Amino acid sequence: MQTQLKKLSMLTLSILTTALILQGCAEHPKEQPKEDKFVLTDSLLNRLLIDTVKDPNSETDLSFSAKIAPNEETTARIFPMVSGNVRSVPVKLGDHVSKGQVLATLGSPEMASFDKDAISSSAELNNAKRNVKLAQDMYNSGLSSARELEEAKNDFLVKQAEDRRSRAVLNLNGGSTNGSYTLKTPISGFVIEKNINNNMTIRPDNNQSLFTVADLSNVWGIVNIYESDISSIQQGDPVKISILSYPDKVFTGKIDKIYNVLDPDSKVMNARVVIPNPGLLLKPGMMATVQIAAKTNSDLPSVNVNTIVFDENKNYVLVLDKVKKVRVQEVTIERQSGDTAYISTGLKAGDRIVASKTVFLYQSLKD
Repeated sequence: MQTQLKKLSMLTLSILTTALILQGCAEHPKEQPKEDKFVLTDSLLNRLLIDTVKDPNSETDLSFSAKIAPNEETTARIFPMVSGNVRSVPVKLGDHVSKGQVLATLGSPEMASFDKDAISSSAELNNAKRNVKLAQDMYNSGLSSARELEEAKNDFLVKQAEDRRSRAVLNLNGGSTNGSYTLKTPISGFVIEKNINNNMTIRPDNNQSLFTVADLSNVWGIVNIYESDISSIQQGDPVKISILSYPDKVFTGKIDKIYNVLDPDSKVMNARVVIPNPGLLLKPGMMATVQIAAKTNSDLPSVNVNTIVFDENKNYVLVLDKVKKVRVQEVTIERQSGDTAYISTGLKAGDRIVASKTVFLYQSLKD
């Protein structure tokens, strides 16, 4: 009997011990493993692009759009001097032509009239010359007065002037005596505009040039300057020009002229760059991107806008401190010009900021 009581007591103690252990486990649940916090490793840091906040009033590159145009000082717009019907046009758009080369031939009643006037004036001049000789002989013989001789001489001078005028008009219009008019180029260059075809009728009131010939050994880059950057651009500023057709080639030049007129629609002001074009790579009408090294004329530090992250109506940059730790820094943009943002608070000149993978790093570091 005592042995059974002893076994029963031991069983009861075992049950109580198990219950206490289970209760303790219930009161102290097992802790979940913590998530690892993002760490910027040295290897990742070495692959990042690092930019430096620029000083106020420092020289900076401003980017603008531009269009390649022919040099107006070496361009000829050719108009017809007479009306008529087009007989032939031996040149085509894009052709290279030499000075004096025939561009078109017209049949013109005006040219026939000029020829008639030249013939008539020449005949009248010969008659006036004979009349002077006759008046001189009669005056010497006492058969006419000095007044009659003077009138003959004056008439000769008038007929002489008229003959010179009619011949000059004929020569100015090509000098043809068969009623044809020849249109020639006054300079060598390329035909960049052509508004004439065979059998076309040219009217006397035509106000459109038939040809435009341009010497493309140098061309103009017409730059669109934003209103906010007008004060930063000066005549003589060096520029770099990039063309989509030649992505690996950079053309250089200087601001040659600033047109001090603002376009009322686009709100931009044009500036002109003279660009040497020895290989004739640049064609009128090409679009270009122009980088101008200009003074910022600002008392605020500046950064490239691509280094700024916009999140929840605020702007942030990633600052790299002296011990190569990256931190998220809120900044205030005072104004923006092209790719440049001017910072009023949050940064100072000389600060180093991350310029690549900014969105990824910001998302990883902001929490």
